[in-house]
Amino acid sequence: MAVPFRRTSKTKKRMRRTHLKKEVGALTKCTKCGATIRPHRACTKCGNYKNSEVIKVKENN
Repeated sequence: MAVPFRRTSKTKKRMRRTHLKKEVGALTKCTKCGATIRPHRACTKCGNYKNSEVIKVKENN
């Protein structure tokens, strides 16, 4: 098996890995209550999706 002739420096190694970073996922606001949610999902605070109630949410009062 082949062995590298020279050791890869820290700079070269880090330059190669610059594109391997995590990205923040997309977030939108609920049209009814304004809570931040992931797109194309029902709101967990009010239970609405596309201006219609799809989930019954209990109120803790």
